[in-house]
Amino acid sequence: MLHDIFSVPQLFGYLAFFFGVGCFLQKSDVRFKVFMSIECISYVIHFWLLGNLTACASSAVSVGRSLAAIRSRSRWVALIFVLLSLGMGVWLAKTWLSLLPIVASCIGTTALFLLSGVRMRALMLVGTTLWLINNIASGSIGGTMLEAVILTTNTWTIFRLMRDGRRDTPVAPIPEP
Repeated sequence: MLHDIFSVPQLFGYLAFFFGVGCFLQKSDVRFKVFMSIECISYVIHFWLLGNLTACASSAVSVGRSLAAIRSRSRWVALIFVLLSLGMGVWLAKTWLSLLPIVASCIGTTALFLLSGVRMRALMLVGTTLWLINNIASGSIGGTMLEAVILTTNTWTIFRLMRDGRRDTPVAPIPEP
Protein backbone atom coordinates (compact mmCIF):
# COMPACT_ATOMS: atom_id res chain seq x y z
CA MET A 1 0.00 0.00 0.00
CA LEU A 2 3.05 2.23 0.04
CA HIS A 3 2.59 4.98 -2.52
CA ASP A 4 5.22 6.88 -4.47
CA ILE A 5 7.17 8.96 -1.96
CA PHE A 6 6.62 12.13 -3.99
CA SER A 7 2.96 11.56 -4.89
CA VAL A 8 0.40 14.25 -4.09
CA PRO A 9 -1.09 12.23 -1.18
CA GLN A 10 2.35 11.80 0.38
CA LEU A 11 3.14 15.52 -0.04
CA PHE A 12 0.12 16.36 2.14
CA GLY A 13 1.41 13.81 4.66
CA TYR A 14 4.73 15.65 4.75
CA LEU A 15 2.86 18.92 5.34
CA ALA A 16 1.01 17.29 8.26
CA PHE A 17 4.40 16.12 9.50
CA PHE A 18 5.78 19.68 9.50
CA PHE A 19 2.84 21.16 11.42
CA GLY A 20 2.55 18.16 13.74
CA VAL A 21 6.15 18.46 14.86
CA GLY A 22 5.64 22.19 15.37
CA CYS A 23 2.52 21.43 17.40
CA PHE A 24 4.23 19.22 19.95
CA LEU A 25 7.17 21.61 20.33
CA GLN A 26 4.85 24.31 21.68
CA LYS A 27 4.84 25.08 25.39
CA SER A 28 1.74 27.24 24.95
CA ASP A 29 -1.50 25.23 24.91
CA VAL A 30 -3.11 27.78 22.53
CA ARG A 31 -0.28 27.58 19.98
CA PHE A 32 -0.34 23.78 20.43
CA LYS A 33 -4.02 23.71 19.41
CA VAL A 34 -3.56 26.10 16.45
CA PHE A 35 -0.71 24.02 15.03
CA MET A 36 -2.75 20.87 15.61
CA SER A 37 -5.64 22.37 13.59
CA ILE A 38 -3.36 23.03 10.62
CA GLU A 39 -1.86 19.54 10.93
CA CYS A 40 -5.38 18.05 10.87
CA ILE A 41 -6.36 20.01 7.75
CA SER A 42 -3.33 18.52 5.99
CA TYR A 43 -4.32 15.08 7.28
CA VAL A 44 -7.88 15.44 5.95
CA ILE A 45 -6.57 15.89 2.42
CA HIS A 46 -3.81 13.30 2.87
CA PHE A 47 -6.09 10.50 4.08
CA TRP A 48 -8.82 11.34 1.60
CA LEU A 49 -6.29 10.95 -1.22
CA LEU A 50 -5.04 7.68 0.33
CA GLY A 51 -8.62 6.40 0.55
CA ASN A 52 -8.67 6.05 4.35
CA LEU A 53 -12.08 7.55 5.05
CA THR A 54 -12.17 6.99 8.81
CA ALA A 55 -8.81 8.74 9.22
CA CYS A 56 -10.06 11.54 6.93
CA ALA A 57 -13.29 11.93 8.94
CA SER A 58 -11.44 11.73 12.24
CA SER A 59 -9.04 14.44 11.10
CA ALA A 60 -11.92 16.64 9.94
CA VAL A 61 -13.59 16.36 13.35
CA SER A 62 -10.22 17.06 14.96
CA VAL A 63 -9.88 20.37 13.10
CA GLY A 64 -13.08 21.67 14.67
CA ARG A 65 -12.28 20.10 18.01
CA SER A 66 -8.82 21.70 18.20
CA LEU A 67 -10.19 25.14 17.35
CA ALA A 68 -13.12 24.81 19.76
CA ALA A 69 -10.76 23.71 22.54
CA ILE A 70 -8.95 27.07 22.30
CA ARG A 71 -12.08 28.90 23.52
CA SER A 72 -13.94 26.25 25.48
CA ARG A 73 -13.18 23.83 28.29
CA SER A 74 -16.78 22.62 28.39
CA ARG A 75 -17.39 18.95 29.00
CA TRP A 76 -20.53 19.32 26.85
CA VAL A 77 -18.57 20.58 23.87
CA ALA A 78 -16.09 17.71 24.40
CA LEU A 79 -18.99 15.26 24.51
CA ILE A 80 -20.35 16.61 21.21
CA PHE A 81 -16.99 15.99 19.52
CA VAL A 82 -16.65 12.51 21.05
CA LEU A 83 -20.16 11.59 19.86
CA LEU A 84 -19.42 13.03 16.42
CA SER A 85 -16.24 10.95 16.21
CA LEU A 86 -18.03 7.81 17.36
CA GLY A 87 -20.85 8.42 14.87
CA MET A 88 -18.35 8.78 12.03
CA GLY A 89 -16.68 5.56 13.18
CA VAL A 90 -19.92 3.60 13.19
CA TRP A 91 -20.79 4.98 9.76
CA LEU A 92 -17.41 4.53 8.04
CA ALA A 93 -15.44 1.79 9.83
CA LYS A 94 -15.05 -1.46 7.98
CA THR A 95 -12.27 -3.16 10.01
CA TRP A 96 -10.83 -2.90 13.49
CA LEU A 97 -7.85 -1.01 12.03
CA SER A 98 -10.17 1.65 10.66
CA LEU A 99 -11.40 2.29 14.22
CA LEU A 100 -7.95 3.39 15.41
CA PRO A 101 -8.23 7.02 14.22
CA ILE A 102 -11.71 7.24 15.74
CA VAL A 103 -10.52 6.06 19.14
CA ALA A 104 -7.48 8.36 18.86
CA SER A 105 -9.81 11.28 18.12
CA CYS A 106 -11.90 10.53 21.22
CA ILE A 107 -8.73 10.36 23.33
CA GLY A 108 -7.50 13.63 21.81
CA THR A 109 -10.83 15.31 22.52
CA THR A 110 -10.69 14.27 26.15
CA ALA A 111 -7.11 15.53 26.45
CA LEU A 112 -7.70 18.88 24.74
CA PHE A 113 -10.90 19.80 26.57
CA LEU A 114 -10.44 18.36 30.02
CA LEU A 115 -6.70 18.44 30.64
CA SER A 116 -3.79 20.84 30.28
CA GLY A 117 -0.02 20.90 30.41
CA VAL A 118 1.73 17.59 31.10
CA ARG A 119 -1.46 15.58 31.63
CA MET A 120 -2.88 16.75 28.28
CA ARG A 121 0.33 15.86 26.43
CA ALA A 122 0.67 12.50 28.23
CA LEU A 123 -2.81 11.40 27.16
CA MET A 124 -2.02 12.60 23.63
CA LEU A 125 0.82 10.02 23.61
CA VAL A 126 -1.80 7.25 23.75
CA GLY A 127 -3.55 8.71 20.70
CA THR A 128 -0.17 9.06 18.99
CA THR A 129 0.40 5.32 19.31
CA LEU A 130 -2.97 4.57 17.69
CA TRP A 131 -2.26 7.02 14.85
CA LEU A 132 1.17 5.43 14.33
CA ILE A 133 -0.41 2.02 13.81
CA ASN A 134 -3.05 3.52 11.48
CA ASN A 135 -0.47 5.38 9.42
CA ILE A 136 1.75 2.36 8.96
CA ALA A 137 -1.28 0.33 7.82
CA SER A 138 -2.37 3.18 5.47
CA GLY A 139 1.03 3.52 3.78
CA SER A 140 1.37 7.09 5.03
CA ILE A 141 5.05 8.01 4.96
CA GLY A 142 4.70 11.52 6.40
CA GLY A 143 2.10 10.36 8.91
CA THR A 144 4.27 7.50 10.12
CA MET A 145 7.25 9.83 10.44
CA LEU A 146 5.04 12.37 12.22
CA GLU A 147 3.75 10.00 14.87
CA ALA A 148 7.25 8.60 15.48
CA VAL A 149 8.63 12.12 15.91
CA ILE A 150 5.65 13.16 18.06
CA LEU A 151 6.49 10.37 20.49
CA THR A 152 9.92 11.98 20.86
CA THR A 153 9.02 15.69 20.73
CA ASN A 154 6.00 15.36 22.98
CA THR A 155 8.03 13.40 25.53
CA TRP A 156 10.73 16.09 25.37
CA THR A 157 8.15 18.87 25.85
CA ILE A 158 6.66 17.00 28.82
CA PHE A 159 10.16 16.82 30.29
CA ARG A 160 10.69 20.57 29.70
CA LEU A 161 7.36 21.43 31.31
CA MET A 162 8.14 19.25 34.32
CA ARG A 163 11.64 20.73 34.58
CA ASP A 164 10.12 24.22 34.51
CA GLY A 165 7.68 23.19 37.25
CA ARG A 166 4.68 23.60 34.90
CA ARG A 167 2.94 20.24 35.24
CA ASP A 168 -0.44 21.85 34.65
CA THR A 169 -0.72 25.06 32.68
CA PRO A 170 -3.04 27.47 34.47
CA VAL A 171 -6.10 27.92 32.33
CA ALA A 172 -8.45 30.84 32.87
CA PRO A 173 -11.99 29.49 33.05
CA ILE A 174 -14.03 30.17 29.94
CA PRO A 175 -17.65 31.00 30.75
CA GLU A 176 -20.09 28.29 29.75
CA PRO A 177 -22.69 29.42 27.20
